[in-house]
Amino acid sequence: MTAGSAPKAGRKEWIGLGILALPTLLVALDVFVLLLALPHLSADLGADSNQQLWIMDIYGFMVAGFLVPMGTLGDRIGRRKLLLIGGAAFGAASLLAAFATSAGMLIAARVLLGVAGAAISPSTLALISTMFQDAKQRAAAIGMWASCFTLGAIIGPLLGGVMLEHFWWGSLFLLGVPVMVLLLVVGPKVLPESANPEAGGIDMPSVALNLGTTLPVIYGIKELARNGWSALSVAAVIVGIVLGVLFVRRQRALASPLLDVTLFRHARFSASLLGLLAYSLIGGTVMLFMTQYFQAAQRMTPLEAGLGLLPGMAAATVSFMVCPIIARKIRPAYVIGAGIAGVVAVLLTFSQLDATSGTTTLVVGFAVFSFCGAPLVALGTNMVVGTVPPEEAGSAGALSQISNEFGAALGVATLGTLGLAVYRDRIDTAVPADVPDGAAEAARDSVSGAASAAQGLPQQLADALMEPVRVAFTGGIHIVATVSAILIAVAGVFFVALMRHIPPVGQEEAPSEEAPSEEAAPEEAASETAPAEEKTLTV
Repeated sequence: MTAGSAPKAGRKEWIGLGILALPTLLVALDVFVLLLALPHLSADLGADSNQQLWIMDIYGFMVAGFLVPMGTLGDRIGRRKLLLIGGAAFGAASLLAAFATSAGMLIAARVLLGVAGAAISPSTLALISTMFQDAKQRAAAIGMWASCFTLGAIIGPLLGGVMLEHFWWGSLFLLGVPVMVLLLVVGPKVLPESANPEAGGIDMPSVALNLGTTLPVIYGIKELARNGWSALSVAAVIVGIVLGVLFVRRQRALASPLLDVTLFRHARFSASLLGLLAYSLIGGTVMLFMTQYFQAAQRMTPLEAGLGLLPGMAAATVSFMVCPIIARKIRPAYVIGAGIAGVVAVLLTFSQLDATSGTTTLVVGFAVFSFCGAPLVALGTNMVVGTVPPEEAGSAGALSQISNEFGAALGVATLGTLGLAVYRDRIDTAVPADVPDGAAEAARDSVSGAASAAQGLPQQLADALMEPVRVAFTGGIHIVATVSAILIAVAGVFFVALMRHIPPVGQEEAPSEEAPSEEAAPEEAASETAPAEEKTLTV
């Protein structure tokens, strides 16, 4: 089937895309306003550095754990139905988070938000894949959908900064309530129901094995990165890996698996997921360190910190819109590869910052970083959902979101912890002797603690404390930027090497260039030729 023979989406589908953008926009708002609110809620709830990291990354971990079951559930009961259920749950959990009275309560609310978010994310992307079957329209729709992350990041810091100056931090979580109400009212009228009529029931042992794989591995990696080697953390990783092997073996044996593991035999599918994972891993960490640097080290207000992120978010939004058009003329791998080269250049620039560099280099660098990284997100996501047959769109959407959510959370837990370790090592003996013991201990714990402690000190003493804090925190940025540059460069080389044969978006691919089919068993290839070819040839 050629690209032009696929049915075109009409006005209703484009309106539906606007509705599907709402939960995506909300998730972006939730993430970016939380980055700004972290110093405020930490002071109000008495959250230590460990609790701060849990507040930040537990949402992504829960999403990663529940995405596969939710994506498969959407394939079975209907993606629109699951989307609406998840939206209602997300709104309720937002209310709980807004009125949290302790760090533990907020972490629990974030857990519920993660489970609800896992119901929303794969349904959204699967519905887009169903509504937009034409390759060029689908690439444009996914680019617009992906741009909602950056639109939310533009609105989030500005709106969050204003609200933090006039209201308490919990008001930021209330932003999700009207958005979900609108989704619940309008969604049923413009979104089609989409499901796999031949899907079997949910295999509960597979659900248990999936959670048993994801959560122990996440916990173990988090603890290893934060506290070093310990028997418990190593055992958690080993248990997760063993359960993961059992999960894969069970999926291969089931007639109706929770996750079709044969999807990973498609080279473009696996390489795209790896690229999304690598970029989200470094992207979330860069955002975290920038907001902390702005507010703590440079003592900017939340609104000023939000404005510092604005150029980067605007650049990414433009790139999301433009890169699908460019990819119609130039092979996607080359568009993505050029973008990754730009990301590496920015990270290497960040690795040369010093404590007196100010904010200009970070603001401009982040704008270039965001513009260059957008093609990997937009075109990589399109490759993931465009490779699979329609009945598995929920599973593909789930795996795409796992790469994004798990990567961002894992980046904060590993690279974020690495940066914190460097900071603590350098600040340990650098605090001036005349700083009170309480303020000194707060500074040694985290840069946010240093900023909070400095507010209670005389101006001269506060300046004396914050000077070594800036130097130590900049040292952490150096290490994180260097490691991030290496990781994304390796992922970029791997991606371009495997994907360079894929033609521009909308052009038919020669059968001889189809790498995935070489790895598939003959009987499997025969059983899925019709749907797979139709989707693959139009990526």
